[in-house]
Amino acid sequence: MKACEINRGLFCFAFNKSFSNLEVMDSKKLLIAALLFIAVVATLHTLQWYAFLEMNFYLLSSLRLVIVGLLIYYSIKKRSLTTSILVAMFIGIEVGHDFKNIAIELKVLSDIFLRLIKTIIAPLIFATLVVGIAGHSNLKQVGRMGLKAIIYFEVVTTLALFIGLAAINISKAGVGSSLEAQSNQIEKANKLLEQKQAHNFILDIFPENIAKSIADNQVLQVVIFSILFGIALALVSNEKKKIMLEFCESLSEVMFKFTDLVMKFAPFAVGGAIAYSVATLGLGVLKDLMMLLITLYAALVAFVLFVFVPIGFIVKLPFKKFIDAVSEPVSIAFATASSEAALPKAMENLELMGIPRKVVAFVLPTGYSFNLDGTTLYLSLASVFIAQACGMDLSISEQIQMCVILMLTSKGVAGVRGASFLILVSTVSSLGLDPQKAFAILAIDALMDMARTSVNVLGNCLATFVVAKWEKEI
Repeated sequence: MKACEINRGLFCFAFNKSFSNLEVMDSKKLLIAALLFIAVVATLHTLQWYAFLEMNFYLLSSLRLVIVGLLIYYSIKKRSLTTSILVAMFIGIEVGHDFKNIAIELKVLSDIFLRLIKTIIAPLIFATLVVGIAGHSNLKQVGRMGLKAIIYFEVVTTLALFIGLAAINISKAGVGSSLEAQSNQIEKANKLLEQKQAHNFILDIFPENIAKSIADNQVLQVVIFSILFGIALALVSNEKKKIMLEFCESLSEVMFKFTDLVMKFAPFAVGGAIAYSVATLGLGVLKDLMMLLITLYAALVAFVLFVFVPIGFIVKLPFKKFIDAVSEPVSIAFATASSEAALPKAMENLELMGIPRKVVAFVLPTGYSFNLDGTTLYLSLASVFIAQACGMDLSISEQIQMCVILMLTSKGVAGVRGASFLILVSTVSSLGLDPQKAFAILAIDALMDMARTSVNVLGNCLATFVVAKWEKEI
């Protein structure tokens, strides 16, 4: 009887194991089938786009719907936030392409998500930084982390500038291009230029009113206030410090739970954002600026492979663990083109990865102002692209001089809406070129912004690990 029970138990275990393996195998097959469909449909669309092939509209639409169906089913089986976000991007592309009027109205979904994220950022940074500084009372470490982070940021962003220069000089994407801005791009550019103000970078770091800093979403000012508050709290007696520390610890835990709740809405926000972008952008505009877009994406991939990956090997980064941690925030950043949207989830995931909260809370938000790798690479690349399109052949010394200007100006407008465009216009003007040539790039700015924002977030996550490693915290 006992042997029979043991055999039955072993059979049940083997059956469950086989069923589990079958489910995994089915998921993999489903993903492969979806990817093959995507490759085929993308090829057919490209051939039709360039008039090499004439395809039936209904056939292409049906194939796209099959892809969406396969991806939705795969997402349901995986039950992963990252998978849901990626699937939502494909659905958004389909809705934006075929149902433009509906897609334009879906922007409200991403706006709701971004508003909720902005409510999280300030209290989360404040609580985590205060606990990290006052809870450990190691004030010297704060100074060390700040110095190491700034040195790292400057080195990496400088490399990003020069990789951008190398990419555009190799591809020469702007040579022979005719940059003519359309009326909607001119209108958008004028709106961005109207908000341009004189910025004193040093002064803008410090808050004059913490409520105003939170309302204006000045992340760096919130960081400075939180650091000073944490230092002040560390200097008071343990009896008076205890209540505030307990409050901040509870606040940080609540804000992480708040983040988890908001992130459940992320796939809908991502789908809405992508649908709106596709509906308003239109794919036809890519024909004229395709080389610029390809050059930027290739340069960003090269930057990740030749800068981030070697840094990872130097600091012995656990790549699989790191990729698992950053996949969600990076996919959110790509879809929404907003670094802020990814910040709370990035903080939570890096902490779960084993990086101490005090390091995450200090380095990650600071990097949002000083370590914009994707943006700095884009600025050097786009500036030379416009010069090439205008028929101006910049010498190596002129390009290096331009990089020095970009190194300074890219730090001076942190937190300003449309900052990268404002810097691009001022750089083009300093080269003696017509700034209106930059307006034409706005036609594909949404697609470029997705890529550079993703690299910004990835770079800051890596910087957080590097500083933690230097501090022997992991």
